[in-house]
Amino acid sequence: MSNGSMTSAEREEFLAGVHVGIIAIEEPGRGPLALPVWYLYRDGYVDVFMDASSVKVRLARAAGRATLTVQDERPPYKYVSVEGPVEVLTVEESILETAVRYLGPEFGTAYAANSGETDGSTLVRLRPKHWRTIDYAKVGD
Repeated sequence: MSNGSMTSAEREEFLAGVHVGIIAIEEPGRGPLALPVWYLYRDGYVDVFMDASSVKVRLARAAGRATLTVQDERPPYKYVSVEGPVEVLTVEESILETAVRYLGPEFGTAYAANSGETDGSTLVRLRPKHWRTIDYAKVGD
């Protein structure tokens, strides 16, 4: 009888899909900050573009770690949650690839053009170290 865990290949394929993720970052003196984000999973990293002045960026720098959870809300439900160290980087690339991924070519291009980026983009890069997964289609197999 299966507990529903995904294989490495299944979890990476799911994480690479288009899902809105919830990023959770430690916030001293409070519960963790947990907010929805767009993300890219590529080359073994989760990349999330953020406004350089956002509280998410400040907390990511301070905590040095984060968790990202993505789910499919259609039965049979499944989710992937990854936790690990983060780096906050200034990069030359823009949010364009991510915006097109989530909004399509027309709206994604318009969104990226109006994102307000001037001197590069702020990227929070999470390196998954710990994985939690479930695919309820596999439970009881």
